[in-house]
Amino acid sequence: MHFESEFEQKLYQQRQDKLKEIAALGHATYPNSFISSAAGWTEFEGTLIPWLKKQYDSPESPVTGEQLEADHKQVAIAGRIMAIRLQGKAGFAQLQQGGQRLQIYVRKDDVGENAFALYKLLDLGDHIGVHGYLMRTRTGELTVHATSTPDAPGITFLAKAMLALPDKYHGLEDTELRYRQRYVDLFMNTGHSPKATAQTQSGSQPQSAPAPTESVILSEGGAAAAVEGPAVETADDTPRNVREVFVKRAQILRALRKFFDTRGYLEVETPMMQQIAGGAAARPFITHHNELDIDLFLRIAPELYLKRLVVGGLDRVYEINRNFRNEGVSTRHNPEFTMLEFYQAYANYHDLMNLTEELIKFVAMEVNGSLITHFNCNEINLGNWTKLSMREAIAKWWPKAAGPAPTLNDFADANLLATHFEAAHKAMEVYRAGRGENIDPVWIEGESPEVQEPADQQMMFEAWGLVLRKYPDRLGRMIADVFELLAEKHLIQPTIIYDFPLAVSPLSKIKPSEPDWVERFEFYIGGFEVGNAFSELNDPVDQDNRFQQQIEQKERGDEEAMSAVDDDYVRALGYGLPPTAGEGIGIDRLTMLLTNSSSIRDVILFPLMRPRVKPPQQDQPHGESAE
Repeated sequence: MHFESEFEQKLYQQRQDKLKEIAALGHATYPNSFISSAAGWTEFEGTLIPWLKKQYDSPESPVTGEQLEADHKQVAIAGRIMAIRLQGKAGFAQLQQGGQRLQIYVRKDDVGENAFALYKLLDLGDHIGVHGYLMRTRTGELTVHATSTPDAPGITFLAKAMLALPDKYHGLEDTELRYRQRYVDLFMNTGHSPKATAQTQSGSQPQSAPAPTESVILSEGGAAAAVEGPAVETADDTPRNVREVFVKRAQILRALRKFFDTRGYLEVETPMMQQIAGGAAARPFITHHNELDIDLFLRIAPELYLKRLVVGGLDRVYEINRNFRNEGVSTRHNPEFTMLEFYQAYANYHDLMNLTEELIKFVAMEVNGSLITHFNCNEINLGNWTKLSMREAIAKWWPKAAGPAPTLNDFADANLLATHFEAAHKAMEVYRAGRGENIDPVWIEGESPEVQEPADQQMMFEAWGLVLRKYPDRLGRMIADVFELLAEKHLIQPTIIYDFPLAVSPLSKIKPSEPDWVERFEFYIGGFEVGNAFSELNDPVDQDNRFQQQIEQKERGDEEAMSAVDDDYVRALGYGLPPTAGEGIGIDRLTMLLTNSSSIRDVILFPLMRPRVKPPQQDQPHGESAE
């Protein structure tokens, strides 16, 4: 094992020595099971500690200490020790299971000398089992009073935490470490205050026990440290609940399946290794199959296979699975991510606009019980949607300082739009000069948004004008770029942006009235795209031509364009794809919105991270260059 420090190595050895002492007491050091039990509980009810808290400690109707004393309910619980203290011949500990904690009370007279000797060898993070009965302490805390019987010991050792838990007063706060060691993040950050856990509260003794004169809590080195007074949680101690984020993520997936299953959709699985990377514009990951001696691509989208199924007569299909794109990492991008894609025959993009609103509202109610969510300090109403065409959105958020917004005619002609960009560049230059900002916008970086944004806009207006003058065929792509810079960040409330340029939509059906535009929409929430949909192109000749155009773009240097024609997909279209609409929704981004998580890494259990230490270079085969 690699140790982070000499202290960690010494602590590891100390716990190895404790493990030997536990074995010397006659306890199995790594038993293979523990049977939990309680009257009325079965494994179908979930883990036991959360069930006990719900049954006996609910805020609405907690069972009184008098009733517990009369019932003397026997339980057997298991969990990880998150707090522990020892005072003479008695002690308290907090066991955690299923993200919730339950206190145990251990007294030498009740568990016996051997079990109490075991208790004194326990550390934070250890797993134990406890047999006993439910009671309440003087402060009213639900507690299991450990007791040994001829059939079962009061304490059963289950596993030793050989590494120290993070600092008990602050929990696991280092963001990068949380992502790298999610296994620690999950059990440390469960919504409990680390400060409250680390300190023992005075007066928490059982009703029948005398008040002690000193309370102690075991430190990570195993030594006892005095604790003074009760813990007080302040308004700044808002505890992070990482576990709840991933519980909600699972609920989101269940809600999505429920929504589509009840509407007659069939859940399917399509290949994740493909001979042609298609269905989206993105750089793929490449691997090689040795037996067949062929290169394969991790899929960037399941789209082309799902539409093959619609050709085959599966009129409503959906898939929830992974996509892989060999691109950058950011707060909104991870190279491996989860997507929902669904397709409906005999429908168009207007049908999916309505379905999308229903879907998001349904999932929000299933998961949060409300259409109001909060994200990045914004309150978002998922029941209130806006629809704008891409051109309308650009006009709406066109900077006032840049002069009049483009008209529909301007968007239809490269020279007209270039003229408009040139005028906007000059207007922004005058506006910035009037504010005393004379620095070349190319060299402005890291300023306040009030300074940075106009400078960026001035620079981009100039660049767009120059590009369109030289490359008028880039008009469609340019319009999409303008939308991203000017409008996207303003789309906090749910907004559907529809009608996209043909140039950025190689799989979409052309609008009958406007041949340079397609029947496509994206929906935005929280300032970023969450889903993408369109009326599917089902003309095999048109599709083959667009694939050829993609290859030409690839040859001109577009790394995200497709590099080969998917002849089998074109052949499938030749058998007849009915009018169809399809949509893809990013599950990770939807989870961010419904859990108020600012980074995609907060909603992926194990996000891709840069190695902390660069791995050693593998030996090259003989006769091959390392270049």
